[in-house]
Amino acid sequence: MGSGAAGAAASGGAPLSLRHAVAITVGVVIGAGIFKTPSLVAAQVPSLGWMLALWAAGGVVALIGALCYAELSSTYASTGGEYHFLRQAFGRVVAMLYAWARFTVITTGSIALLAHVFGDYMSQVLDLGESSSAVYAVLVIAALTAVNLRGIRSGAEMQWWFTAVEVLGLLLVVAAALFWLLGGQSAPAPAPEAVAATTSWAGLGFAMVFVLLTFGGWNDAAYISADLADRRAIARALVLSVAFITALYLLVNWAYWQVLGLSGMAASQAVASDALTAVFGPLGGKFIAAMVAMAALTSINATMIVGARTASALGQDWPALRFLGDWDAVRRVPRHATWVQSLLALLLVGLGLGHQSGFQAMVEYTAPVFWLFFLMVGLALFRLRRIDGARERPFRVPLYPVLPALFCASCAYMLWSSLAFVSTQRLAGLNAAWIGVAVLASGLLLWAVMAWRARQA
Repeated sequence: MGSGAAGAAASGGAPLSLRHAVAITVGVVIGAGIFKTPSLVAAQVPSLGWMLALWAAGGVVALIGALCYAELSSTYASTGGEYHFLRQAFGRVVAMLYAWARFTVITTGSIALLAHVFGDYMSQVLDLGESSSAVYAVLVIAALTAVNLRGIRSGAEMQWWFTAVEVLGLLLVVAAALFWLLGGQSAPAPAPEAVAATTSWAGLGFAMVFVLLTFGGWNDAAYISADLADRRAIARALVLSVAFITALYLLVNWAYWQVLGLSGMAASQAVASDALTAVFGPLGGKFIAAMVAMAALTSINATMIVGARTASALGQDWPALRFLGDWDAVRRVPRHATWVQSLLALLLVGLGLGHQSGFQAMVEYTAPVFWLFFLMVGLALFRLRRIDGARERPFRVPLYPVLPALFCASCAYMLWSSLAFVSTQRLAGLNAAWIGVAVLASGLLLWAVMAWRARQA
């Protein structure tokens, strides 16, 4: 091995620590959602207590899920993450459908959307002129791709600093609310017509879709389980990350309420910006623009780290997709999958220039597909306990089978809620529920072609 490869091994491919795992997990979860979804949740509840209870419930669901993932990740440590769990439990076809949906829409689409968000908000901080947003979007994808191709350690170190800055910014939002409170200001009295007068299961389900969407991403820690020096560390990383995020979300929602009140939150189109502008004036709006841009940047980097690993595992499993399976063992990076992921994201950035609303809907309306496979990962834990019970498990879910059953029930409820929401939406004159069906159908078509080619070989 030459000196260059040795240097890469030292800097780019060294095992990750617990702080890296926490930074990646927290960074991928805390995105632009916490600056938008609180107003959607506030519109469905009659009081602060109900609102905080929903956010706490979201944290509990995420924590239960994290415990289930901790067992799977420590027992079946793999850079393929959920793809590997589903393959072990249900076979290659189910795993392939998941990987196809994740790689073609969920991951690459999320990177492109987040790049647009980054560009939109950075343009408010520093306008680069015509097409400023698109220029920022392209630059951030190219720059982060270059960083992550240097090695898992390089991407993780950058993630640590991104996440630290992002969390500090959210804590400053909480500090602003305390400043508002200490200055003698109190939360405005609620306007009954602006918030829900009563609670309903449909309204709570709708609100929980957005709460859990804002918690989404903690499961991506599964993709770095094989990069940790200690397999048991993944359990600590998941629990610490979810507990920290839950506490931070509760504080931030309290801060929004303290400044705007429940009705103000419900009526707001940009709840974080409105809250900071109320405290600090126009300077607060600039600060929030920078904060949302940082949140998007942090999520893009974390999604890039974990996203390409699904495609790499798929390529290693299916000869027809062998190109995607290329793996740099020194830097611990799926090189070809990373390149393809970034190129697809750049193509979607271009698509978003002319049809951003339709493109965004395409990504958002695949939520039922996401919850379907999330449910199947929960069921995979039961199946693997049954068919592979003799395997050593560095971490076991406490209170088994109660907690895994609660996780599966939560996923099933969210699948139903997301289907109910999507079925009421339309895109280009068609029911939006067909988007998820089309994604899965295209995966089945790919499987049929690969199976046919294998028979011809």
